[in-house]
Amino acid sequence: MNTFEYLRPATIAEAVAAAAEPGAAYLAAGTNLVDLMKGGISHPTRLVDINRLPGLDRLEHLPDGGVRIGALVRNADLAHDPVFARRFPAIAEALLSGASAQLRNAATVGGNLMQRTRCAYFYDVASACNKRAPGAGCDARGGENRLHAVLGWSESCIATHPSDFCVPLVALDAVVEIEGRAGRREVALESFHQLPGNTPERDSVLGPGELIVAVRLPPAAAKFAAHARYLKVRDRTSYAFAVVSAAAALEVDGGRIAEARLALGGVAARPWRARAAEKVLAGTRPEAATLRRAAEAALAQARPSGENAFKIELARRIVARALALAAAGTPERVPALPASPFASVAGAAVHA
Repeated sequence: MNTFEYLRPATIAEAVAAAAEPGAAYLAAGTNLVDLMKGGISHPTRLVDINRLPGLDRLEHLPDGGVRIGALVRNADLAHDPVFARRFPAIAEALLSGASAQLRNAATVGGNLMQRTRCAYFYDVASACNKRAPGAGCDARGGENRLHAVLGWSESCIATHPSDFCVPLVALDAVVEIEGRAGRREVALESFHQLPGNTPERDSVLGPGELIVAVRLPPAAAKFAAHARYLKVRDRTSYAFAVVSAAAALEVDGGRIAEARLALGGVAARPWRARAAEKVLAGTRPEAATLRRAAEAALAQARPSGENAFKIELARRIVARALALAAAGTPERVPALPASPFASVAGAAVHA
């Protein structure tokens, strides 16, 4: 780990000014950044500690029915907030399926958005990785790549984004509030993370010094509360990153789907909004054949990036299963194994 300068600003403006300098990085819980520093993957020359900035740890239920989640709200606190979990059950379930309880107690909302890929070649400094060292090449292309991308990948990078939390957020049209030297701006979370193209080193749209201050859900996101699920296939059900995941949210009226929202995780460098599948579902009854057609539409553009063709069919099945579970209705309790396709009994009374 290299020597670095440590700063603890008192205001957001001071933090942005300090982090705009070359080599600076923001420090919140550090659950990902510190690991990257220890492994020699990230080498910041300045850490800007934002943990004591005022107002970033608030969860606000807005008068218009939306909700604003401060960037320093802890993942566990958000998942276990009873009002939030009832209104946005798929998000709570996604949070509870991610990492371990200890990490959820520390990790922050903003940090979750900013976590970097878990590609083994990105973490191995002896391997070629365009994301870590632009122009070096991509050893994952000819290596162990069963967990890599099947949507939106390029010859430069086939890594996936690891977040569970971001998948239902994208499905529900979440917006990221960003503070920078030019003031505050907002970006739809669907557009926040970038596909690799020829610049895989750029994970997001953030510029130098820009800071995530909050994530906001619109009022319409709450109308899916009665029919919303997050489903995740992972190598270890206790806790692991998704091989494939899906967030499904339906508005059901008279036995028909009035509106559908669908996003996938573990398949691309960003959470993948499946808008074509949403169009297939609109106005239909949630019957098995219809859900399968939606799943086919969601993966219509998918192609293997290596030895991972199985992920395409797996993703289709997880999409159809998530939609079926959402159509059946949100359970009063989060399953004992949150988001697991093997869960059959209720557990924590988070949605009750």
